[in-house]
Amino acid sequence: MSLLLLLAAIVTLVLLGSRLFVIVGVATALCFTLFTEHTDELLQLDRIVTKMEGLTSKNVFLSIPFFIAAGAIMTKGGIARRLTDLARALVGWMPGGLAVASIIACIVFAAISGSSPVTLVAVGSVMFPALLESGYPKRFSIGLITSAGSLGCMIPPAISMLIYAISVQGSSAVDPSDLFFAGLVPALFIAGLLAVYAIWVGFSVPGSKEPFSGSRLWETFKGAAWALTLPFIVLGGIYGGIFTPTEAGAVAFAASIVVACAIHGDVKWRELPGLLVDATTLIGSLILIIVLAFGLNDFLAEVDAPGVIRHWVETADLSAWQFMLLVNVILIVLGALMDSISATLVFAPILAPVAIQHYGIDPIHFGIVFVVNMEIGYLAPPVATNLFVAAAVFRQPFVEVAKAVMPTLGIICGALVVLMYVPSISLAPLHWRDGGDLWVAFPWEGKAVVAAPPGEAPAPVVVDPSAAPHVMSMEEMMRKAQDAANAPAADPNAPPAAPHVMSMEEMMKKAQEKVQQDQAVEPVGPQPVTPAPAN
Repeated sequence: MSLLLLLAAIVTLVLLGSRLFVIVGVATALCFTLFTEHTDELLQLDRIVTKMEGLTSKNVFLSIPFFIAAGAIMTKGGIARRLTDLARALVGWMPGGLAVASIIACIVFAAISGSSPVTLVAVGSVMFPALLESGYPKRFSIGLITSAGSLGCMIPPAISMLIYAISVQGSSAVDPSDLFFAGLVPALFIAGLLAVYAIWVGFSVPGSKEPFSGSRLWETFKGAAWALTLPFIVLGGIYGGIFTPTEAGAVAFAASIVVACAIHGDVKWRELPGLLVDATTLIGSLILIIVLAFGLNDFLAEVDAPGVIRHWVETADLSAWQFMLLVNVILIVLGALMDSISATLVFAPILAPVAIQHYGIDPIHFGIVFVVNMEIGYLAPPVATNLFVAAAVFRQPFVEVAKAVMPTLGIICGALVVLMYVPSISLAPLHWRDGGDLWVAFPWEGKAVVAAPPGEAPAPVVVDPSAAPHVMSMEEMMRKAQDAANAPAADPNAPPAAPHVMSMEEMMKKAQEKVQQDQAVEPVGPQPVTPAPAN
């Protein structure tokens, strides 16, 4: 009955068009009220205040407001238009060149803004009319731009990666800089698959090609030169160790003001306060979502949801590849039913430790796979942020947009399978930077140990038995010791036998005898103190 009441409340709020942070907050409050005994503490708002205070102490989080504000300024400042003009001049001569130019523009703009919805709004408002004018099918144009805009989840400095880095702690924790570096090749891989699809469609569009002009390419390059410097400044500073991801957000914000206001002049200085007010509203909503999602994490910890999930996964006797497949199916369903940010904050702290500690999945690799799942969540109906954004930008019904993304969504899901089972695609750049092996094998035979009851620590795991030396169990050691004791007398000229391996009972007995000996020798109680000699 309590569960039905919770679901009914959530569905009602969704149908009423409530804001996301309201839905998450109500769900959190109802969970504590219906399923725990901590209602009084929740009503005093202690948890929310504590979580908000803790969030402000996370350096990674401080970069998110800067990137959101920078994206708002760049969208207004015409930077997206300059980048799309350059991409059209560069590849517009190809079959499907204008569609490929849309993908390139999304990649470059996402490398500046770090936001998937912002990228979709900025590039989509420019490229969608151009694609229709060139004869591309409307449904294809909507699906391609919506999916390419979602690459903002993967292109560093992606806000979704920062959210993931905030949500995981302990042995699952990842450095945002490493996550950025590892996400670049997977993002280009997905973009390449979308480009192949665009070229294939372009062959059937008579007006898809534009004549190449060197002078036009040079003119558009000069117009976009300052815009192109922004991703090099941001990413070059992070990868070069000049500044941290948090400082990179401040650099992107300052650079966007200089380029949009001082150099291009597309944004008037008097318009800047209004843009910052709009960005602040979005930032405030995001802070509330994160804080309330952390409160929902507290509820899941209260009912020991992580322990239950770990216990179920470990006793299911899944191999590593089966576990990853199951996780991705679960994440795709969750991404389709709830906001991707909330899904990351709630489920990343639960699933990441299981993948890393019990199956030997690399933390960075699991983080990249998780973020790709969240990119799919941005596109999978019914709760898909970018579908709602696309419906508003392209002025199309939500159902039409949902149908349009199905082909490109299938391409991204296929790419997810490849990224999931070929860790080198995400890890090779990191290993190349650190001087390690570029090829990283997936632990296909890795299995979790049989779980202890929820709440108890599981035993250590050997993920790849073929790669590690065999470690005898206690039963094997006792059997070997018993065989040695029962064996006939050996040749006196043979080398001495291995020392006796004690059983668990013998070791405990010997430890007890040692304690008794120590207590008999050492005096008990306070000892007299010898006064120091006088000077």
